[in-house]
Amino acid sequence: MNRQEQKSPEYVRISRASALSIGLISGWMYKSAVNRCVNLLLQYPEGCFANCAYCGLARHRPFKYEDKSFIHVDWPAYQLDLIIDGINKAPGYVKRSCISMITHKRAFEDTCVILERLKTYTKLPVSVLVSPTVLMEGNIERLKGFGADKIGVAIDLANPVLFDQYRGKGVKGPHRWESYWKTFEDALLIFGYKNVGIHLMVGLGETERELVEIIQRVHDSGGTTHLFSFFAEKGSLLEGVPQPQWPKYLRVQLARYLVEYEISSLGRMSFGNRKEILDFGIPKEQILGIVESGIPFMTTGCEDEGQVSCNRPFGNCLPGPKQWNYPYRPDPEEIGLIKEALSL
Repeated sequence: MNRQEQKSPEYVRISRASALSIGLISGWMYKSAVNRCVNLLLQYPEGCFANCAYCGLARHRPFKYEDKSFIHVDWPAYQLDLIIDGINKAPGYVKRSCISMITHKRAFEDTCVILERLKTYTKLPVSVLVSPTVLMEGNIERLKGFGADKIGVAIDLANPVLFDQYRGKGVKGPHRWESYWKTFEDALLIFGYKNVGIHLMVGLGETERELVEIIQRVHDSGGTTHLFSFFAEKGSLLEGVPQPQWPKYLRVQLARYLVEYEISSLGRMSFGNRKEILDFGIPKEQILGIVESGIPFMTTGCEDEGQVSCNRPFGNCLPGPKQWNYPYRPDPEEIGLIKEALSL
């Protein structure tokens, strides 16, 4: 079939790591990392109608939709039936599947079809990363009715000015800050405590304090925060912008862990003149033990059985000792580099 004829719900795109984990392709990953979540993306020849400055799927990016990478990962398209068969044969470390909507008029209805089929023919729990811009009243309830157990909302930016600059009017895009937060709040009412997460990105001009404020707000509301590092896509409007400095990202990761596990809070932390984190509000000895566990620096996402399922191997950075999100627990060499970066 011509790729122009491959459309959801019959076809969906799947991350390369997910395709590897369910046997659709062969290969290996750095340090034997595994992909625990089958990440799916809706497929339409005309692509996504949003124009987010940093996104690989943005309409301004000069590639056909089916050739566009997303968070630096290839997403080949397969028949949904073939993916379902792969899920049912997947190794035991695969714990979840997740459907990512795009900004398209068919996205919600097709997501419901895919969700219903996944729930009918596989045993994995299913998350949905929604696109609030195309949702209508009652849509969140319908997703729960079809069997989704968790919802994600990619707010991404830490303040409304940056959101509008990179996702809204600043790039002639359709997204609005207020709509995304309303979807988060509505989803919490329907899906409940710890079943709604936001995506929050570090590295586009926000301060560390602003990031911690968002993390605290989401935690106090009963949601979770899934951290991403900005990582420029070739051909995007922000192609030349570097990743955030590694120590900054590590500090925000550690702050997120402390807030979500209620070890510390925004009110106990102190910040410098540039709103950078100076003190985490707990004794240095306690911080050292937490850092040496490596857990705060692992990828954050939907969890199952107390462990992150959506661990997106190498979606935020290239493999190596210094990673912005580790898809496995950092080893002693990597912990040593983290401690050095945090001046511990």
